[in-house]
Amino acid sequence: MIRLFAAAVALSMLGAAPALAQTAADKPFQGPSVTAIGGVDDSQWYDGAKAGALYGGQLGYDWQSAGIVFGVEGEVTGATGTHCVTIYHVGGGNDRSCVKPGRDFYAGGRIGTVVGESTLLYAKAGYSNAGLGFDYRPGGTGPASHLGNATADGFRVGAGIEQRLGGNFTLKAEYRYSNYEGGYSRHQGVMGLGFRF
Repeated sequence: MIRLFAAAVALSMLGAAPALAQTAADKPFQGPSVTAIGGVDDSQWYDGAKAGALYGGQLGYDWQSAGIVFGVEGEVTGATGTHCVTIYHVGGGNDRSCVKPGRDFYAGGRIGTVVGESTLLYAKAGYSNAGLGFDYRPGGTGPASHLGNATADGFRVGAGIEQRLGGNFTLKAEYRYSNYEGGYSRHQGVMGLGFRF
C-alpha cells in the first residue's frame, strides 16, 4: 500500500513538473521572491546632505497577467553615514546637531510591464518608517550629548528594472525617494540579487 502511494506521488510530481516549467516560462515574474540589496543612501536633513552605504533585504510576491505585473513587497534596511547640521545663534557660539540613520521598514506595492521575455520595468510606492538617533554638540566641537532615538513616518516612490537570469535568479537596479516627517528625506540607488521561488 505504501509503495502504491509513493508511486502515485512520484507520478503526480512528474506530471506537475512540466506545468511548473511552463508557468515559469510564460510568467517569469510571478510568485514569491527574496532579494538581498545594497547601494547608496543620500540622506538630506534641513540644508545639508550626507551619503552613506545601504544594505538589507526584501520579500515580495508578484502576480503576472500577460505582460503586466502587480506586486507587494516588504523591506528592512540599514544605512551608514551620520548627518550633521550647524545651528546658528545671533550672538555666536554656534551648536551642532547630528542624526544617525537606523533601521528602515518599508511596505508597499509595485506595477510594471514585461519587455521582451525576461525584463521587467516597474514603478513602486508605499509607506516607510525610519529609525533615527540624535545627538547635540554645544559650541559645535564640544562632547556630544545623546538626545535619544526616534522614528519618523514617511512615504516612498521609486522605479526600477529587473532582469530574470538563468535558473530562478534575478538582478535589479532601482532608484527611490523617501520623504519623512521632521524635514528628513532620502535618495537611494540600489542593486539587488534575488531568488524567485
